[in-house]
Amino acid sequence: MRSNYLYYALLLAVFLVLWWIIGDTITQPGISDLEGNYTEMAMFRNENNTGPVVRIFAVHAADTLWEEMRAYGDFMPHTKYGNTKVFFFLQDLSESINVFPNEPFVSSDLAGLCVAKYEKTAMGEVKFIKYPYSDN
Repeated sequence: MRSNYLYYALLLAVFLVLWWIIGDTITQPGISDLEGNYTEMAMFRNENNTGPVVRIFAVHAADTLWEEMRAYGDFMPHTKYGNTKVFFFLQDLSESINVFPNEPFVSSDLAGLCVAKYEKTAMGEVKFIKYPYSDN
């Protein structure tokens, strides 16, 4: 009788731990939880898998919610010793925008439309700049 009680208690404990792990896994916050409406318009990733991986994104943002933009950048993929850059635009330029691996990363005629730039460096430092291409 005592072994049946122990068996069911152990089974219940395992079930509860699995329930907690699965529930915690599927309820992680993500890009869809952000207030702003973000659409990825263009993306570049170099083919280097042994050295620094460079990722560059151009994203349409519905509004200038600066903290939300920074959170969006935090959700983007990043590799140790790699570099991730996200450029935010208020206009949907998905038909005409390309991103490049070198400065200025977007074409010069569209750079003036960029409202924010998020960068996570190779050492994990985050830089968030409002209006990165303005002359101010």
